[in-house]
Amino acid sequence: MRYYSIGDLARLTGMTVKAVRFYSDSGLVPVAGRTSGGFRCYDADGLSRLKLLGTLRELGFDLPTARRVLEREVSVAEVARTHAEAIDAQLRVLRLRRSVLRAVARSGEVEMVHELAKLSEEERQRVLDDFFEEVFGGLDLEPGFESMMRSVRIELPDDPSPEQVEAWIELANLVRDEDFRASIRRMSERHQEMRAEGVEMTGGERNAEVFGIAVARAREAIDAGVEPGSARSREIVREISARLAGELGTEDAEGQWAWLREFGDPRAEHYWVLIARINGWPPVPSTADERRWLLASIG
Repeated sequence: MRYYSIGDLARLTGMTVKAVRFYSDSGLVPVAGRTSGGFRCYDADGLSRLKLLGTLRELGFDLPTARRVLEREVSVAEVARTHAEAIDAQLRVLRLRRSVLRAVARSGEVEMVHELAKLSEEERQRVLDDFFEEVFGGLDLEPGFESMMRSVRIELPDDPSPEQVEAWIELANLVRDEDFRASIRRMSERHQEMRAEGVEMTGGERNAEVFGIAVARAREAIDAGVEPGSARSREIVREISARLAGELGTEDAEGQWAWLREFGDPRAEHYWVLIARINGWPPVPSTADERRWLLASIG
């Protein structure tokens, strides 16, 4: 049978002599015998145990756990599974911490961002419910519209991506922004007025189709470098008005832009962009740039 000195074990495992001696003194690598000079020597089993011990330590196992594996009190598979789960938990914490730090880097708000990231599902929903109460409360809105808005849930997963966490923090800041709340409240009050006047408020699909025509034309103008509010932009708006008049069967060009002026706050659309990102829904395309261009161009 071949025997190995401490130096041999250090060379064969890549450990230091000091580390091999420590593991031997701890009883993790038993001494097989001694040389005539009184030096320790180890057999093939000791070498195998030391190699396994080195692997376990590199994977992050503490010494008590490594000892239990070496003594066959637990299997390597069982311990590996437990450690993998622990690492998964650590990764979730690290991802959350990274997302919080990114949000802090953008906003400079440390405590607020950290607290938002730690909210429970119920607490996150309460942020939205408070927003809805302020912007819809006491108004006579189209029932289907209001119930749809209030039914939306924040579904941040247990293991969210950094993008989802960042979107949640941005959404929470948005719905708590006083200017945004005031804007949505004005829209809601106008919604109530128009409903009282008998205006049909449920033609969403047709309105979206017609608005899409204006958005597409605005995108072409933006890509062509046409400045909003310029003479060329006003000319394009007149062209869009003529197109929309044909689609809607009306000659009231001014009326075609009333909706955009009253309900066209780009932040309202960004709200849905963020909701989709948080909940893992298909991405909601943003038309914020096109809306701003149109608003600046129609005067």
